[in-house]
Amino acid sequence: MRVAEAIVRILESEGITAAFGIPGAAINPVYEYLGTSRQIQHYIARHEEGAVHAADGFYRACGKMALAICTSGPGATNFITGLYTAQIDSIPLIAMTGQNVRAQLGKEAFQCVDIAAIAAPVSKQTWCITEPDQVPTLLREAFRVAREGRPGPVLVDLPMDVQMAEIDYDPASDAPLPIYKSEPNRAQIARAVDMLLAAENPVLIMGGGVLLAGATEEFVEFAEYLSLPVITTYQATGGIPANHPLHVGHIGLQVGSPFGNRFFLGSDLVMGIGNRFGDRHTGRLDVYVKGRRFIHVNIEPAHIGRIVPTSLGIVSDAKLALEALLEEAKSRTASRPPAERVARIPEDRQRLARKTDYDQVPIKPQRVYQEMNDFFGADAIFTTGCGLTQIWSGQFQAIAKPHTYLASGGAGTLGYDLPAAIGAKVARPEATCVAVMGDGGVGFMIEELAMACQHKVPIIVLVINNGYLSLIRQNQRYAYEYEYAVDLTYDGLGTDFVKVAEGFGAYAERVERPEELRAAFQRAVECGKPALIDILVEREADASMGASLDAIREFV
Repeated sequence: MRVAEAIVRILESEGITAAFGIPGAAINPVYEYLGTSRQIQHYIARHEEGAVHAADGFYRACGKMALAICTSGPGATNFITGLYTAQIDSIPLIAMTGQNVRAQLGKEAFQCVDIAAIAAPVSKQTWCITEPDQVPTLLREAFRVAREGRPGPVLVDLPMDVQMAEIDYDPASDAPLPIYKSEPNRAQIARAVDMLLAAENPVLIMGGGVLLAGATEEFVEFAEYLSLPVITTYQATGGIPANHPLHVGHIGLQVGSPFGNRFFLGSDLVMGIGNRFGDRHTGRLDVYVKGRRFIHVNIEPAHIGRIVPTSLGIVSDAKLALEALLEEAKSRTASRPPAERVARIPEDRQRLARKTDYDQVPIKPQRVYQEMNDFFGADAIFTTGCGLTQIWSGQFQAIAKPHTYLASGGAGTLGYDLPAAIGAKVARPEATCVAVMGDGGVGFMIEELAMACQHKVPIIVLVINNGYLSLIRQNQRYAYEYEYAVDLTYDGLGTDFVKVAEGFGAYAERVERPEELRAAFQRAVECGKPALIDILVEREADASMGASLDAIREFV
């Protein structure tokens, strides 16, 4: 069998149903057999980075891997930002690149670049496979590596003559490799329960790893059994409903809430499960750790004790750890009623919530998110990338279910949102998928509207348009007291996103008044094709943020 055909048969065996990519001479042997697959649907991206973001969004929405595929040289190097975005947020996907023939490797031949070496720092693992007979084994290994432990993207680079080689391969005698899951140490689990029961003001942190492990139900059951308050990291948004009586909300420098930060600072024991203690979550570490002990459960041993001093570290799959914690808790005590400060969470959360019900024109950005919360149902999927638009989204959007809020967290990638929404909609076609973007961010990947229009993937793009690179404007203004090179307006408003979107074949309209938002959302949902709503908002509105949890500057 030709290697290129064997590759496609393995992709099918591993459950791949969606491929996002751009063909080219160096990957055309694989494309020949992709074109004959009855299982894998290919979506033509317009930029290779967009293909990776779409594969990323596909996994975040449904928990199944997708393929990102492109040719050699600049096609392959365009994968890098997408790989970095997926790697830091622990999103598994298969990136496959074509390569010049083996005889040209290392000779600066046309479009011959060592992409395996270039991508290695931003991927979980990379391979350039130069022996045809190794392709089946190493491709199976790539899938195993992507899924096992802390998940992440992998890259497989394939020289053209390797793709064209004939090998002795029988699909019937090949199968996916088993995935090992780390089990928790039972003595450490018992010690963790000891500490939680003895603490006066404990708090749980749900990290994105809980969602990746499919363990949100176990987490919530454990929290409810011991009446433990829950803080969600940004990547865990939706893991517990926003209105759950134990849900404190986000904490942190940007997407944190006033109530969440205040509540955390009153804790004495913190148990983080599946989280990284990232800098935007912790802020200044002296403030974050003072007066607190930490228990950290993570599948990656190197993450424990890396940032916060850890009294107890447990290396484990989050789901297995939570099952063990619940079993241990039930063996020790009956279900506990909430302490007074925990019982007050719903009341205090509402009392300290930031204002969103503004009526003025230009529209206050906060009002846009209020209207989104009121209009879109609990099953709607949202994507967002970076900037004030993303920060406001984290502060104001009320998310009720896991895998419905897909954000570029650690990378903060402008433009991620639009192609990620396409991947999410392909993964879950029954869901309404909404990319929440700024006018700066939409300019990075707006060409992927063509992919959505060509393949009839009806996503909705909401552009919160203030005519600025507004996060950078805010930073310049308050950190350095100047403003330069951040104004995106020209000849009036600047880019006419309505005309641009219509040029791709999408439905588009502009909204300038808050009372027009709901009807515009309805038209976008009902139009039956990709839609873009350009929402003109107050130009110099700022987002609340600061350097430490006890020093957040609030703006209204």
